[in-house]
Amino acid sequence: MSNRALVVAADPGWAAAGKALAAQLRETLGPLAVRVEHIGSTAIPGMRAKDLLDMQVSVADLDEAAQGFTAPLAALGFTRSRYEHDHVPAGSGDDPQRWRKRLFTRRGPEAAEVNLHVRLAGSPNERLALLFRDFLRAHPDAVAAYGEFKTVLAAKVPDMASYIDVKDPVVDLVFAWAQSWAEQTGWSA
Repeated sequence: MSNRALVVAADPGWAAAGKALAAQLRETLGPLAVRVEHIGSTAIPGMRAKDLLDMQVSVADLDEAAQGFTAPLAALGFTRSRYEHDHVPAGSGDDPQRWRKRLFTRRGPEAAEVNLHVRLAGSPNERLALLFRDFLRAHPDAVAAYGEFKTVLAAKVPDMASYIDVKDPVVDLVFAWAQSWAEQTGWSA
């Protein structure tokens, strides 16, 4: 299995797959899951992306959720990752502890590949994921440019870690623009 990022053309089936998985996760995780959303590039119509669904489960308590989610998610083919923090946007000066999360992944040929981000309801990283998605949905002109950037980047870097290291500052730029848009339009999570 390659450790390189592979960005593919948008798949119209991603939206239905995300909706179905969100419903399955709501049912499986129960009341600890305050909110379940399809996020990331596969949640944006027309966006080129890695063929992997990003899902977000918002919770009131990360440790309680991680403990309560581990067995039911394992039954769905998920394993818990050691990765427990999101990238803090450059210039925010925010406390990295506010960007904590729990990450579960599902890989393999049996079902769609998924990154399941468990984040605190009301946290800045929960908001970023939702704002990033909604902003790009509202700006289809930016979708093509961001998709092209990701495609070129994936072809130029040797591995996923390098891909993420270069992509994060670009996400920071989009997020800055998205925050202005949120203020102007009254958007809220």
